[in-house]
Amino acid sequence: MKAVIRLANESDALKMLAIYAPVVRETSISFEIEPPSETEFQQRIQNYQQQMPWLVCEINSELLGYAYATPYRTRAAYQWSVESSVYVNVKHHRKGVARTAEDC
Repeated sequence: MKAVIRLANESDALKMLAIYAPVVRETSISFEIEPPSETEFQQRIQNYQQQMPWLVCEINSELLGYAYATPYRTRAAYQWSVESSVYVNVKHHRKGVARTAEDC
């Protein structure tokens, strides 16, 4: 089966949160203390996608992971700098999901 990479939309928020919430609760890498609500996550997708892409990777409508970019800093000298993040469903770790865009 071939993976599909597409722009995320607000209806993906719950599936994305299912991947992200354990990262927040069980690790220190997100720098968040509590997972955001579905509404807050939908708002993040909507707000950030006005400037930068949020992408999802799926096979047969199963969301395997997602990636996004956010502005690094707001000062003019950073206008082309971004932070990028990739989150992959734990069931699909070490299966090349984060590299899938190369195959699409």
